[in-house]
Amino acid sequence: MSAEFKLSPLALAALTHARSRLLIIEPPRTRRYWTAAEEEVLKARYPSERNEAIAADLGRSVQQIYGKASRLGLKKSEELLRLILADCGRQVSSLHLGKPFEPGQKPWNTGLKGIAVNGRTKETQFKPGHRPNNWLPIGSTRTADGYLQRKVTDTGYPPADWIPVHVLLWEEHNGPVPAGQCVCFIDGNKSRIVLENLELITRAERMRRNTIHRYPEELKSAIRAVGKLKRVIREAEHEKQD
Repeated sequence: MSAEFKLSPLALAALTHARSRLLIIEPPRTRRYWTAAEEEVLKARYPSERNEAIAADLGRSVQQIYGKASRLGLKKSEELLRLILADCGRQVSSLHLGKPFEPGQKPWNTGLKGIAVNGRTKETQFKPGHRPNNWLPIGSTRTADGYLQRKVTDTGYPPADWIPVHVLLWEEHNGPVPAGQCVCFIDGNKSRIVLENLELITRAERMRRNTIHRYPEELKSAIRAVGKLKRVIREAEHEKQD
């Protein structure tokens, strides 16, 4: 007895289906080009008819109708556009008709803030006065990039709300920091926030201090070698993941 007759009915059915699939040869797909006659029909009907009707008569998809009309520079008539938008329950604006707004003209969605839509949008949307889970009151502190910061305002814009504590200490004794200058730690220890450890320098000086050019030539060569090694390691890791 052959092995085929020892298979279960389910396995035998799967084997038969697989064999039948191997005998199916799909015809090669050919691109259907637009004929001159089809283009003339599209030019004549596109401005005043819906795309669905044109697509059905030409045996094409709605996307093909829209794409070809766009390449030909065809536009819907104002009357048809008004009808389409009315079916969607929307008013027609100058923007829809490709015209600029006139002085004093109101957009179609004036006064419709918070339009109800399907799903759980209404119950999950932010309510007036909502605060995110990570919100902190004025006076709170945090650490960012190694600097201790204090929240001084609550505008919602972090760069304005959170100010480094060492800057606040300097301004308390010396006034606002002039433009183009910054307050730095003399010994580089960001956690030693005392007035004696602070100095006011220009941003250009700070940039110079933060570059490798302040080091001896031997140390600069070592820093460059370490950087190159790190880049090689990262590239090797990316190639491994790919």
